[in-house]
Amino acid sequence: MKIAIVGASGQAGSRITAELSARGHSVTAIARDPGRIAPLPHVVPVAGDAADAAALAALLKGHDAAVSAIHFTASDPEKLIAAVEEAGVPRYLVVGGAGSLEVAPGRVLVETPEFPAAYKAEATAGLAFLRRLQAHPTLPWTFLSPSAMFIPGERTGRFRLGLDQLLVGEGGSRISFEDYAVALADEIERPQHIRRRFTVGY
Repeated sequence: MKIAIVGASGQAGSRITAELSARGHSVTAIARDPGRIAPLPHVVPVAGDAADAAALAALLKGHDAAVSAIHFTASDPEKLIAAVEEAGVPRYLVVGGAGSLEVAPGRVLVETPEFPAAYKAEATAGLAFLRRLQAHPTLPWTFLSPSAMFIPGERTGRFRLGLDQLLVGEGGSRISFEDYAVALADEIERPQHIRRRFTVGY
């Protein structure tokens, strides 16, 4: 497949780029500074700014899927959605956050008293982005929320999937960037969550 990744130089974006490259997909790796993109087979680094919807749409055209892997507080959902629509990309996948996951019926993680203040703005923006996608009548989106601890680690290929509830395992609620990339690549290759959110964790 031909896949565009917006934010390909970041923690999640770089792992997703590497995973898709290893699977033989053609990746357009979009970043403000393409020099930060690691040289990989089938990967073409491209300079792009998510704040410029028209320019981004031109970069996304002709791809089978587009992945957004940029911070919510550093992007505008309306511009990203507009770019995807203008480009006519068949699938739009978003690297989500854990803050929008439910910890009890009707109660999301970011709204709990113990949620770290340092991450609240990003998590709140992520929740707003998810709600914007859910309200869209036709966009073929998928929003993959990581577990609460989203950290560098190993690619094990062993994890659990869920839907809207925070996953908690023996080691707490966590997932490595590497295994998150596996779950996202699996979803691109074998779509199971079109127009819905899901989550991954150990």
